[in-house]
Amino acid sequence: MNEATATPPLPDRLSVDPRSPHHVAAVFEHDIGIRLNDKEHINVEEYCISEGWVKVPAGKTLDRKGRPLLMKLKGKVEAFYK
Repeated sequence: MNEATATPPLPDRLSVDPRSPHHVAAVFEHDIGIRLNDKEHINVEEYCISEGWVKVPAGKTLDRKGRPLLMKLKGKVEAFYK
């Protein structure tokens, strides 16, 4: 029979950017969901559960290196697998 693939535990802090020290490639092989204050967000670039914040793009604004400018939203953060 088919065995369900084991999902790695979600870290306290995770980043989408592969250059970040908080990037864990094994986690991104599965669909992840992020809730901030009981509302699901789909555009989260980085989160930290213990400190209670997420970073999301600030519109279409880019920095001088062509990456989106991020703003930090604070609240109760929950990460889960979909």
